[in-house]
Amino acid sequence: MRGTEKTGPGELERLFGLKGKVAIVTGAAGQLGGEYVRCLLGAGARVGAFDINFNNPGSTLPDEDSEDFIKVRVDVTDRASIERGLDEVIKKLGSPNILVNNAGIDVPPDSTVQTGPFETYPESSWDEIMRVNLKGMMLCCQVIGGYMAQNGGGSIINIASIYGILSPDQRIYQYRERPFFKPISYCVSKSGVLNLTRYLATYWAGKNVRVNTLTLGGVFNNQDERFIKNYSNRVPLGRMARADEYNGAILLLASDASSYMTGANLVVDGGYSCW
Repeated sequence: MRGTEKTGPGELERLFGLKGKVAIVTGAAGQLGGEYVRCLLGAGARVGAFDINFNNPGSTLPDEDSEDFIKVRVDVTDRASIERGLDEVIKKLGSPNILVNNAGIDVPPDSTVQTGPFETYPESSWDEIMRVNLKGMMLCCQVIGGYMAQNGGGSIINIASIYGILSPDQRIYQYRERPFFKPISYCVSKSGVLNLTRYLATYWAGKNVRVNTLTLGGVFNNQDERFIKNYSNRVPLGRMARADEYNGAILLLASDASSYMTGANLVVDGGYSCW
């Protein structure tokens, strides 16, 4: 039986290595997207980076395209745009078998998205966040996941947030002169990711497509010191995550190390959801 064998370098490479795999990462120019891309490249995958705008000064993406990496301008809310992006990845890198569904709109206190108390929350903000965070993810699953289902299978990782499983502690944000409320649309959109994952995990189980959710805690990004303190006080580990601390979970879910995982929600939040 395999369980009696020692786990050596060759076995670890078999479990976690991604040589010969092709991955697509949406929202790749964001703070975490670039980390995921570099993690997947480091494990041996070829990676197509999808984003609507690559002019993000904080991006950690490689500067130049190569035989293992390409940047593709894609609007995840437009099915035709996703289809064109998929065609380019297939042409230049090969058939994808990993999808990291990372694109989304967060709503921090300095966001340009209008927010406010629930009673007066703008419909336009609700529509915009749902359009990107949930519709965009569904469309990427339809196009890219559907391709995988017809071409040997793969792994889909849908990125969610602790605010998809817990209500925000609004007290964290109430240090400001102008009150800020973490908006309901962000939370509902991230909660919707969980059942999108479960639905597709059962729908594509017979097609060798695994679908899992990765639920993240807050990431340090030079936020206001009062926010960092308030948030960190809610975390058993006492701090926000570094941007690279989710790479291990991405590698686990993308690789054969998670070959018996589907429909799961992997929570990596420093213990935030324990309290």
